[in-house]
Amino acid sequence: MTRFAMLPVLFLCADAGQGGGSDNPSTQADKDAQAILAVERGAFERWAKGDLEGFLEASDPEVDYFDPFLETRLVGLPALRALYSKMQGKVQVDRWEMINPRVIVSGNMGVLTFNFVSHTKERTEHWNTTEVYRRKNGQWKIVHTHWALTKPELLKPFGTDL
Repeated sequence: MTRFAMLPVLFLCADAGQGGGSDNPSTQADKDAQAILAVERGAFERWAKGDLEGFLEASDPEVDYFDPFLETRLVGLPALRALYSKMQGKVQVDRWEMINPRVIVSGNMGVLTFNFVSHTKERTEHWNTTEVYRRKNGQWKIVHTHWALTKPELLKPFGTDL
C-alpha cells in the first residue's frame, strides 16, 4: 500500500502576471502545481510495480537526467529509455513516500522538489529529488530530473550493477 507523507505543499508563482485578465495567478499556480504532482504520483505508482513506462511517458523528448550511479548526464528520451530498459520489471517497492513536495510554477515551467523514501523488505532508500516540468501543448512533461541519495555510501540502484 502506498502512503503519502504529505506535509503542506507550497505553491508559488514567480510570474504574477501569468494568466492575465481576471484569472487569479495563485489559483492558476495551484492548479498547475496539482497537475504536476498528479503526473509525478502516477509515474511513481507504476514505477513501484516495476513499470518504468510511466516516467518515460511523463518525460519530454528533450529530457535530461542526473543519477548518482551515472558518471554523466543522460540527454534525450532515447538515452533515458535505454537506461530504464535495464531496470524494467526489476523494481518492486512495497511502499513509497513523497515527503515535503514543493512546486514552484512560473509560466510554462514548474520545479518540483521533494524527499523520497522507498521501502522494500530488504531496505529503505532516502533520496533528494528535483524534477523540472515544462508545459507544452497543454501537458506538463519532465525536462530535467536530478536524483541524489541522502546516504550514498549505503545503497545500490534497484536491479542494476551500475
